[in-house]
Amino acid sequence: MKTFELHDKVMEEIRLIPENRLSEIYNLIHFFRLGLETDRKNTKKTMRFAGCWQDMPDREFREFSEEISQRRRQAFSGRKSRETFAD
Repeated sequence: MKTFELHDKVMEEIRLIPENRLSEIYNLIHFFRLGLETDRKNTKKTMRFAGCWQDMPDREFREFSEEISQRRRQAFSGRKSRETFAD
């Protein structure tokens, strides 16, 4: 379906919604759009770091990766004992 057709269908559906429910639809659309904008901003922030390790020598990168793995294991090693379960 082409974009303009989809836009028309969405607008028609909105026209069919009872007036007392329009605020709910507005909130849904508004927060959905804000979420998309936030995603775009976060993607831009993340992409600034893309390739930042490409100049790192292979040996240093391996050591760095191993250290990260080790720290993650240490950070999450006791996690199960802190979790609670509901019966």
